[in-house]
Amino acid sequence: MKLSARNTLKGTVVEVEKGAVNATVRIDLGGGTIITSMITNDAVEELGLEKGKSAYAVIKASHVMVAAED
Repeated sequence: MKLSARNTLKGTVVEVEKGAVNATVRIDLGGGTIITSMITNDAVEELGLEKGKSAYAVIKASHVMVAAED
């Protein structure tokens, strides 16, 4: 697999929750870190995503928003 994105995080799928069109996919990266992504149901099927399967969270963003409490 070759990608232009540099932030590729390998983990294990812990949950796939399908909706009418999109699915929420939760990937455990280890150390108590879980990342959540929303992708289409078609993508879930094409990738064969299911609980326990290894998967990559690939992050490519031109902007990162930061917030802090007062």
